[in-house]
Amino acid sequence: MTVQLLLTADRILPRPSTPVENGAVLVAGDRILAAGPRAEVVAQASPDAERLDFPGATLLPGLFNAHVHLAFDATREMLPNFLASGDDALRAGAEDRLGQLLRSGVTTVRDLGDRDALGARVRAGLEAEGTAAPRLLTAGAPLTVLNGHCHFFGGEVGDDASVRAMIDANAAAGADVIKVMASGGQITEGGADMWESQFDVRALRLIVEHAATHGLPVAAHAHGADAIEASVEAGVATIEHCTWMTGPQRQDRREGVAKRMAAEGIAACSTSSRNWRTLAERMGEELAKTVYGRLSWLEELGVPLLAGTDAGLPGSVFDDPVGALELYEWLGFGRRRILEIATEDSAAGLGLGDVTGRLAPGLSADVLVVDGDPLADLSALRNLRLVLARGRAFGLEPQASY
Repeated sequence: MTVQLLLTADRILPRPSTPVENGAVLVAGDRILAAGPRAEVVAQASPDAERLDFPGATLLPGLFNAHVHLAFDATREMLPNFLASGDDALRAGAEDRLGQLLRSGVTTVRDLGDRDALGARVRAGLEAEGTAAPRLLTAGAPLTVLNGHCHFFGGEVGDDASVRAMIDANAAAGADVIKVMASGGQITEGGADMWESQFDVRALRLIVEHAATHGLPVAAHAHGADAIEASVEAGVATIEHCTWMTGPQRQDRREGVAKRMAAEGIAACSTSSRNWRTLAERMGEELAKTVYGRLSWLEELGVPLLAGTDAGLPGSVFDDPVGALELYEWLGFGRRRILEIATEDSAAGLGLGDVTGRLAPGLSADVLVVDGDPLADLSALRNLRLVLARGRAFGLEPQASY
């Protein structure tokens, strides 16, 4: 029989919008059995349940990072380091970075670009070992044009047949999502500029339709306004970056396209790490408010937002989700709303709304214990006491049983 774990604290956040004072969460194996007022949950616990009390703390769902690259090391030399690394080094690095994510409270991760199905293989290895780790969704090699953005992952396609073959290969290797580089990017020399499109609507629609034959959604890397519009027209599930660029320091926010995203549930992932402060200072406040203000604009139009940081890129570290979330606070988002984006909204946007993102019976036991109240101060999320990832405990310090 599975031993139950009863966690009690000053408050719990089954959802950020419904805090419960003097609450508890009851876990058995990898599932939540109950969450709510302490007396009600304690009454459901078995006599032999392990009991941990956290005075002054808050229980809440595990956080999401919906855009990372576990193959990259977040240093300025991340690309040459990646290109020079053999498979053993890449696997060891990816496992270490997943550990960093877990220790910072992230229990669900989406990796949107690696080579040779690195993420899927790391996931399988950790599962076989029974090691506590975040839930990992992986894309494998992103589809890109010949010599296109991130071609070094091995996902170059030149015609319809190669598009289908690459999607088939990624699916067979364990991909949970198909990634397409709809526009250029900033880390690939000689490729398309960030605002330039790499695929037209017809090609993107083919990718979406063929991915669907495997039951897989499509995530579109799209900085350019044209690439965003084409991706939405093609029916992708998420837009990564979503910066609406038309040239250097130029944006064209297309309200009709954004409204269609809202109507069809196409989510936008900001991919902003804690680097946002440095970048904002470099850009100046006016330009920074324009660049990052797209998130407020998307929010006002009802576009679903995902929490993601592009971790692995230079300075985009794996262990500071709070630094990234503080961007939303700088933009004027309330803390309740920020926590929703980082938990239940990201879960829904990745098709995991019935799996995780909330503290509710039957859902995955992805639970954080933090000192303080993140609804009063986001930095409380840095004061981690315990992390449960699918019921596997990662303790950061000894706790008192009762």
